[in-house]
Amino acid sequence: MLTPPTLPALGLSLVSLAVGAAGAALGYLVHLPLYMLTGPAVLVSVLSLLGMRLGIAPLLRDIAFLFIGIGIGAGVNAEAAAAMLRWPLAFVALAVMLVIAMILCRVLLVKGFGFDRLSAVLASAPGHLSFVIALGETYGVNLTRVTVAQSVRVLLLTLTVPALAALMGLDMSQGMAPSGDILGVGYIAVLVVLSLITGWVLERLRVPAPLLIGAMLVSSIGHLSDLSPGVLEPKITLACLVLMGTLIGSRFSGTSPMTLFRYAGGGVAITALTTVLAIGFAVPVSMFLDMPLPHVLVAFAPGGLETMIVMGAVLGANPGFVAACHVGRLVILSILIPVMASRARGS
Repeated sequence: MLTPPTLPALGLSLVSLAVGAAGAALGYLVHLPLYMLTGPAVLVSVLSLLGMRLGIAPLLRDIAFLFIGIGIGAGVNAEAAAAMLRWPLAFVALAVMLVIAMILCRVLLVKGFGFDRLSAVLASAPGHLSFVIALGETYGVNLTRVTVAQSVRVLLLTLTVPALAALMGLDMSQGMAPSGDILGVGYIAVLVVLSLITGWVLERLRVPAPLLIGAMLVSSIGHLSDLSPGVLEPKITLACLVLMGTLIGSRFSGTSPMTLFRYAGGGVAITALTTVLAIGFAVPVSMFLDMPLPHVLVAFAPGGLETMIVMGAVLGANPGFVAACHVGRLVILSILIPVMASRARGS
């Protein structure tokens, strides 16, 4: 965790961030929803597919996750904490949705796009990409097909969820930082140290995105107890969102346009199907919990864990609810994917 990057990796990261910043500027000019995230994702994806080598060093990625977590935690208040008592129904609905999504997506990929049953199971998993790739290597499946389908899912959901939220009338122009006084350097230093310690503990416990979740927990406790009053400087959160968008787009680095066109159809199809399912399950849950539909939708959307948590913060959703749903999604998938993969191998 927080390993210093080599000079070539640092240089590549700076070039990539410059491209991402240009993408954010273009996104602003053409009024893309959540332009600071979606703009870099689009431009970096396009240039990566055209052969430009782009990427973000793990150290910079982890620093961004750290500050994103601190920023999100600043939005936690007593009202958000009290809502935790009403969440069990959401987790039941989420589990049912994941089972249905994986079954339907597997059938769609096999019948409509010529996937073998095992590759279809891994490609249809709504998340947990690193876990999916590890299983795929163990089983010896076509990882290019699986990775392209999964990367298309992450990119499309990064673009689709803000667009749907905008259509529902939500204002995303303020970024993810809540209003309030700016945190002082001393407070930030304490939060960073405590977040690093918490992240290290969570990493040992194999919790996904440990730095992001750890920083959220530390910052949430600090703000609920008024020990860390204030919010992060908006320029910091803006830079972190640009880095996140750049990171998403760089997933296509090394992928040729021909490879994308060959395997992207399945990714588009399963993304559309899982989005429809997420909306279908989010509607009754939002009514029961008395939460805005876009807030529940971003909690149920099968995008990247870090990306969806950040997007939930931008939408003003309960950060604990969004984070808990996405961590819960990965826990459920950790059981569901091997079970379905084992059945596919035995069939």
